[in-house]
Amino acid sequence: MIISLNNIKTYSYHGCLEEEAGIGGHYLVDVDIFTDFSGASESDDLSETVDYCEVYEVVKREMAIRSKLIEHVAQRIGDALLKMDKKIDSADVCVTKIAPPMNGDVESVSVEVSVSR
Repeated sequence: MIISLNNIKTYSYHGCLEEEAGIGGHYLVDVDIFTDFSGASESDDLSETVDYCEVYEVVKREMAIRSKLIEHVAQRIGDALLKMDKKIDSADVCVTKIAPPMNGDVESVSVEVSVSR
């Protein structure tokens, strides 16, 4: 069973260039949470599933911490999610940097990490 948060939009300050630390840029984050929410689907009780509002807050908090590499940010988000809720069996986190500063016409660059217990 999967809970997905799609296209979480942030303005963050990640990158190896000093300009990126000052100027920042647009990012998208996708998260897939793998958990058994069958109890919640029967009971309609939030305590029997993963609260996606809490997932969003983890993403927002971790994206606000500057890193040089989006690989590092994605791993941090995944690790924080596992710490957040023991009901999460595993998670896939994709961080996308929109219009990365590089010598070429590139719309975006993404990294994806998978974390599990």
